[in-house]
Amino acid sequence: MSHVATVFAQSFFHGTRADLRPGDLIAVGYPSNFTEAEPLSWVYFTATLDAAIWGAELAAGDGRERIYVVEPTGPIVDDPNLTDKKFPGNPTRSFRSRAPLRVLAEVVGWHGHAPDAVKNMKEGVARAMVEGRGLID
Repeated sequence: MSHVATVFAQSFFHGTRADLRPGDLIAVGYPSNFTEAEPLSWVYFTATLDAAIWGAELAAGDGRERIYVVEPTGPIVDDPNLTDKKFPGNPTRSFRSRAPLRVLAEVVGWHGHAPDAVKNMKEGVARAMVEGRGLID
């Protein structure tokens, strides 16, 4: 297998409203995109564009929804907030790391979910927060 094929064998994405540039680091110690909880001790990312789109669409704030191709700089583990708690296995291919993610590029030209689907998902997230089920580990 060529080196190029190895480099591009797996892409990871991060959906947010943050305005970042290639080379920037997404690091622990910042509040979640979704809650007003304490700063997170993990950074979250996915290997599916669909999950990253949800991340961008559900992110708090007024900034433009953005999706970045990211590179983990350290060890990664399955995201326990989704893996096995909500979905058996890891079908959303969601991960987390204590090490920063390096922004490689911004994904452009992606298409979001239907407005009704986003509205329903946001209402579900809000309900989970009120009921205490929305905690991010």
